[in-house]
Amino acid sequence: QVQLVESGGGLVQPGGSLRLSCVVSGSIFSIAMGWYRQAPGKQRELVATITSGGSSNYADSEKGRCTISRDNAKNTVYLQMNCLKPEATAVYYCYSRSTMSGYWGQGTQVTVSS
Repeated sequence: QVQLVESGGGLVQPGGSLRLSCVVSGSIFSIAMGWYRQAPGKQRELVATITSGGSSNYADSEKGRCTISRDNAKNTVYLQMNCLKPEATAVYYCYSRSTMSGYWGQGTQVTVSS
């Protein structure tokens, strides 16, 4: 059974930083991993993705503020978020895609507020 477990969310002040982590357990190899977010009343949107080879892609709004990375040996993906703004408040979901299917985590809440 495949499980994705996110951690690292929480409350942070505007301008602050957070590092999200997601561990993928189960017998899969993640071709691509990524982070999406969903704010109240809005659709889920891409934040960043990264392939097993290390190629990354970011939402335009997050370029220069976020860095996605992964540890293939640990099947873990990270999202370093800096200079956070209140509009980044959302539930952040981890995503993993194998050759057979895609998998989602349960989400971790990120709240940017003073």
